[in-house]
Amino acid sequence: MTVFSRRMLLLTAASLPLASPAFTSTPSRLGEVLETTGPGDLIRDGLRLPLAPGLALHEGDTAATGDSGLALLLLDARTRIALGTNSHIELASFLSEIGGTIRVGGAMVFDRPDDLPALDARFVTAFGEIGVRGTRFFVGWSRGDYAVFVQRGQVSVSNAGVTRLLNAGEGCTMSAGVPSEVTPWGEARIDEAFASLGLSRD
Repeated sequence: MTVFSRRMLLLTAASLPLASPAFTSTPSRLGEVLETTGPGDLIRDGLRLPLAPGLALHEGDTAATGDSGLALLLLDARTRIALGTNSHIELASFLSEIGGTIRVGGAMVFDRPDDLPALDARFVTAFGEIGVRGTRFFVGWSRGDYAVFVQRGQVSVSNAGVTRLLNAGEGCTMSAGVPSEVTPWGEARIDEAFASLGLSRD
């Protein structure tokens, strides 16, 4: 009969290789690139990838378009973000179906169907912040001003201690340092804003 001492057992255990983890952690998928036109890039962890349909979107990604580029992105199955030319968004701390922070440069249309739960999202631009709870709205340059227009739902626009509440059909400008007074937008200006991203307002 072979007898193993406690010392031998400890040495034997110490010499065994450590078990490898069953899986490695990967960033959660927030959505994907649906369509692109012209040049564009996806920046992830310092790496630059071509912006192309089917490319997955993860938290922390930045999607950017070039001089003649347009892009349509999908988040949490049915929320869409259209990017205009020379524009970018960073999914800074976005959680699918909950919301979070998205940094925006340039022009964008955010579109979330009315039958989905409200999304508590914050869009940060160079001219202020836009608070959103489930809606369709435009942000970008319109007739010489950086502006916000709400087609459906409601958003708040804030900067320098001033907050404006916009309802459907209303817009304001942001490039003067504080949000302007809220005004209704005419059909021609609405059509121009959406057309600048290759979209219609329908």
